[in-house]
Amino acid sequence: MSQKTSKTPVETLLEWSVPLLAGVGLALVWANLSAESYHHMAHWSPLGHGSHFNLHFLVNDLFMALFFGIAAGEITESCLPGGALNPPRKAVNPLLGTLGGILGPVAVYLAYVWFTGADELRNGWGIPTATDIAIAWLVARLALGNKHPGVTFLLLLAVADDGIGLGIIAVFYPDPAHPVQPAFLGLVALAAVIAFAMRKRGVKSFWAYLAVPGVLSWFGLFSAHLHPALALVPIVPLMPAASHDDGMFAAEEEHATDTLNRFQHTLKLPVDVGLFFFGLVNAGVSLGTVGQATMAVLLALLIGKTAGIYLFATVGAKLGFPLPEGMNGRSLLVVGVAASLGLTVALFVSNVAFTDPVLQGAAKMGALLSAVGGPLAILVSRMLKVRRITDEGAEASAYEPDPTTAAISIAPAE
Repeated sequence: MSQKTSKTPVETLLEWSVPLLAGVGLALVWANLSAESYHHMAHWSPLGHGSHFNLHFLVNDLFMALFFGIAAGEITESCLPGGALNPPRKAVNPLLGTLGGILGPVAVYLAYVWFTGADELRNGWGIPTATDIAIAWLVARLALGNKHPGVTFLLLLAVADDGIGLGIIAVFYPDPAHPVQPAFLGLVALAAVIAFAMRKRGVKSFWAYLAVPGVLSWFGLFSAHLHPALALVPIVPLMPAASHDDGMFAAEEEHATDTLNRFQHTLKLPVDVGLFFFGLVNAGVSLGTVGQATMAVLLALLIGKTAGIYLFATVGAKLGFPLPEGMNGRSLLVVGVAASLGLTVALFVSNVAFTDPVLQGAAKMGALLSAVGGPLAILVSRMLKVRRITDEGAEASAYEPDPTTAAISIAPAE
């Protein structure tokens, strides 16, 4: 029997996403003690004040492309033979959950506006549609274990609904000064073709995929006035990768050297550490503004997103598109609660949905308070005795599904 290796202090800090949480905490304190100096920090540029090439741009538009790339890698591995989402039919359920995770919050938000008569809030319906992939990923790993299929389910859902959320911003909240330029999306398509050709020609260096098609994809999205942080999402899945069912020894050897695996393992540490700056430049929200927009956004995220994901994924299972192996109704509920964290993208949409600073601040408070979904997801997981699956194997005992979840229950993973 192999002996468990103890984790180093740095590995433990990264596993608990301490850099990200530290950045969020520092941003909140800084912004509320000295809003002016916080704003100056977030928009500092080596090219001088007012330059677009500032810290906020470097973090959100460049660095986060690596984060989304690693997330795309996790999803790609799960879609390979032997993965939790293979055959591709298994990905239908998470995508149905994505649809529910968008329509549910919109329905709850608009219902709140209608019942309260707060018509001035109507334009903010897009605020609660996206999931904060970084923090939700952390919460899912804490609640379910880092190897639980629910984590991959959440990753696919979060990447998909963030992509749709960015599309909502482009279509429904356009910047009059920078209208969308769809023609430049041809560069993204060309980048994917180049990545495919590189794979066919046997290119193994992940740096080559980042430097050529990755840069071209980023430039295409940036020029189209769409968020370039998603630039690697169409590129990473085209990197050479080993399947999960090539045999025990072959899989071990291939996974140590395949391009996709090396990309993830090489960049995971710098990305985990770099999330400190992501939290720092995005989470500086004033705690003093609360209003009807706060409740509309908060309820839409906590209730609408959780219920929408659970309902649509459950209906999908009944229609013959099952949850990934190892998930059932209880772990699905935990995923839904974890996905209710809409902090970062919700903050961004708040800026473009409302021009009134008071409404903006109140909406941002709702996005900030959605952080309660983190401890709530962990609490729900413990109360429902959801089986945690980690690198070392399953923790806690497996459970038998109760009759209310039996319709969408699948046998736990080994």
